[in-house]
Amino acid sequence: MASNDLGDWYRSIPRITKYWFTGSIVLPIIGRIGLVHPMWMILDFSSTFYKCQIWRPLTAVLFYPIAGPSGFHYLINLYFLYSYSTRLETGVFDGRPADYMFMMIFNWLCLVIVGFAMNLMLLMDPMILSVLYVWCQLNRDEIVSFWFGTRFKAMYLPWVLLAFNMIIGQGGLFELIGILVGHLYFFLMFKYPQDFGGTRLLHTPSFLYNWLPNRQGGVSGFGMAPSNRMRRDNDGGARHRWGQGNQLGGN
Repeated sequence: MASNDLGDWYRSIPRITKYWFTGSIVLPIIGRIGLVHPMWMILDFSSTFYKCQIWRPLTAVLFYPIAGPSGFHYLINLYFLYSYSTRLETGVFDGRPADYMFMMIFNWLCLVIVGFAMNLMLLMDPMILSVLYVWCQLNRDEIVSFWFGTRFKAMYLPWVLLAFNMIIGQGGLFELIGILVGHLYFFLMFKYPQDFGGTRLLHTPSFLYNWLPNRQGGVSGFGMAPSNRMRRDNDGGARHRWGQGNQLGGN
């Protein structure tokens, strides 16, 4: 019965999140048991280009060392990955897997460029934070719960995570990079064309729509706040309500 429940849960994970979540489990386990040496999965400029080890930019996002004290942080990463990627994919990106895949690719490419420039070896932390940041901006007024019973608006969650990791000695650099990359996507895709009236600078390539066609019944008018997510101020003006959120760790 328990195995059936686990299988039902795994099959219920949205498509793109499932691939990301699965890869983020398989590669760390492979590295942990020694089937592939972890040094073959980290980001390294010279190995990637001079030795043609072109898989490294991808494995650097999926791999994380799980031996010793880093194991707990890895489990927290898996929780954030599953929770917020699922909420995005089934929320504003519902029915538009190509648009969600484009967001993932855009964030990943930005992180790879930053990783090469700053000599970062692992990109799992900033990739997850970039996705979490986008969700928090689209649900900025929703109340989330954090550890020790603290409650605050979702727009503050990335900064709380940054401060928390700085306090416990993780430095916070990866979280800051993830926030900046997530903000870049959010600004170019949503904020600049809507709030500033600018030209939409990001467009999902057509080959992604051919590979991942839109599903009927999904969110219409991607890139604009859907009409059922708008609310009126007391003076009658319209204000964006980007999406429906859930409490951190809630059902």
